[in-house]
Amino acid sequence: MYDAIVVGARVAGATSAMLLARAGHRVLLLDRATFPSDTMSTHYVHQPAIARLARWGLLDRLAATGCPPLDVARWTLQDVSITGCAPAVDGIRTAYGPRRYVLDHLLVNAATEAGAELRERANVTGLVRDGDRVTGVRVKGADGRETTERARVVIGADGIDSLVAREAGARRYEEAPTLNCLYYTYWNGLKADYEVYVRDRRAIGVVPTHDDNVMIGIQWPRAMFDSVRGDIESSYMQALEDTAPELAQRVRESERAARFTGTGRLPNFFRRASGTGWALVGDSGFHKDPVGAFGISDALRHADLLAGLLNPALGGERPVDEALADFAEQRDEDAMPEYFFNLQAAQLEPMPELLNVLRVIQDDQDQIDRFFGLIAGSYTWDVFFTPDLIERAAALTAQDT
Repeated sequence: MYDAIVVGARVAGATSAMLLARAGHRVLLLDRATFPSDTMSTHYVHQPAIARLARWGLLDRLAATGCPPLDVARWTLQDVSITGCAPAVDGIRTAYGPRRYVLDHLLVNAATEAGAELRERANVTGLVRDGDRVTGVRVKGADGRETTERARVVIGADGIDSLVAREAGARRYEEAPTLNCLYYTYWNGLKADYEVYVRDRRAIGVVPTHDDNVMIGIQWPRAMFDSVRGDIESSYMQALEDTAPELAQRVRESERAARFTGTGRLPNFFRRASGTGWALVGDSGFHKDPVGAFGISDALRHADLLAGLLNPALGGERPVDEALADFAEQRDEDAMPEYFFNLQAAQLEPMPELLNVLRVIQDDQDQIDRFFGLIAGSYTWDVFFTPDLIERAAALTAQDT
């Protein structure tokens, strides 16, 4: 019998497995995929999450893969442009934008090095129960045989269509419809920093990544998905021209290095994060529009939260179900403010009040860096929005009206 079975071995699942195994627990890590393998992603990892990787001894490994450090952020929202970098977290001031076949594999390796048992090509077909308690999973292996594995806790890290969530009956709440569609590709020979452009209901994200490639992703309102999908390349280049003409020129001077990848399915929801004998992390537990590039950072943070609460419980210091209930409460408390901010940002129409805040601070580098720290999750809204800043932005808003 395992202490924990983790279903899904990408960022959230591999991290959960690694942290629990490092604490001495017996962990089984399952995934339908094999590693290394790729998955859809916007790549960017904010500074607080990078600081976590450093604390876990993994940042040097990531840097050694050739992923470029990102210590300059350039944002243009409508007519307001700012350039800066979030303040350091534990001495770390750089962000990174790794390819997922690199990051996920790195975390899987760290989990197995810590003692977690990995099974690839393992398809979980259902949960096992003892009364109301989830006590394990049924899993079909690469050889086609189905077995039953039992554990004190089952952790679902199996994505937005999570089987664990469905079988556990995890209710959904705070739902919002898909607001946008997204396509991205990679460009070679393009000089770029971490860049964001939002104008006329188009959002562009630019993230340098492995192999001297730069990922450029573009979001349009969901209502445009059919027309964009009908001619992706033309729609993509037109959006670049209309939203960021200088970037478009750089793109024309570079070479596309991959096909376009995209989707019109970007749901916004929370699921109940835990129950009797089970928990959800990563996209299984909640999902939001990728406009803020928060997904990887959220996955690392909440895997850390879950493992920190479960470690003493699995060691007998407190009831496991009490720890799981605390995780659900703390996950929501942590994630809700960012979730609602992200929903507003996903409208692709920057709020006039936010634009006025940026106008107020655009000649103050310390405040600009603090704003990027807010976006990275280093500061809360009440810490960033000081009374003086609110008053100065409100004065601009009053002039506009």
